[in-house]
Amino acid sequence: MKKKKPNFLRRTWHKYSKLGKGRKKKQIWRRPTGRDNKMREKRKGKPAVVSVGYKQSERRDKIMIMNVKDLAKAHQKDFLIVGNIGKRKKLEIAREMSRAESPIAGRKIELHNMNIKSFVEKNKKIPKKEKKVEVKKEDKKSKDMKTEAKKE
Repeated sequence: MKKKKPNFLRRTWHKYSKLGKGRKKKQIWRRPTGRDNKMREKRKGKPAVVSVGYKQSERRDKIMIMNVKDLAKAHQKDFLIVGNIGKRKKLEIAREMSRAESPIAGRKIELHNMNIKSFVEKNKKIPKKEKKVEVKKEDKKSKDMKTEAKKE
């Protein structure tokens, strides 16, 4: 049986109707202060104070996404976070997830710290990464030989 998480209300919530249980927007947590404050001292019978241990019970694996290959390993239940990467790689990930024929898009995976649609729209101007064709650099000796041959 799960323990119920307490409602963290202000110390004097019952004195003022504007801070009461019926007004959700006004239920703002303020840490209890004061020398003889029973709630701050966490005395028995007093309301609970916000502290470590009242975490949400939902447990999912956190996976850092650093490139498109990491998306292939992810499952629908995982909690996916885009890592500290550059704009170009983020855009590659977003385009891969928004592509209709992509196997990743078919699995309905969500990224929790990036809105894919708005990110792609904002960055339409950035071209896709093109592979550079490397030109072989000739050795200095071979260049010298060619210039000597031309002189003769």
